Amino acid sequence: MNILLFSIGAAIGAPLRFWIDCKFKARYKFPAGILLANIFGSFLIGAFATDSNYLVLGFCGALTTWSTFIVDVYSGVANKQLKQSLINLIGSLILGVLAFKFGISVGSA
Repeated sequence: MNILLFSIGAAIGAPLRFWIDCKFKARYKFPAGILLANIFGSFLIGAFATDSNYLVLGFCGALTTWSTFIVDVYSGVANKQLKQSLINLIGSLILGVLAFKFGISVGSA
């Protein structure tokens, strides 16, 4: 049953991430969609996820993405968009941790 709940969450989170990414890529050169998906997912993990909340873990695991984030950072460096890549890298990490911490405070309130 746990793997089914996890899979249902992932089946919702992955298409949502893809949709968000596509919407923002149409408007911005900066990978804002992935940044927002990662920050939002970090908040949700902090607020709602426990070791046994498989639906939320699957959803957030699929909504957030390390692989696309790394491709975006690498592509920026390869295309000599160093400032953009640095902002993406630092912003994603710092804002993700802050969103997670905020989620924990909201979830435990």
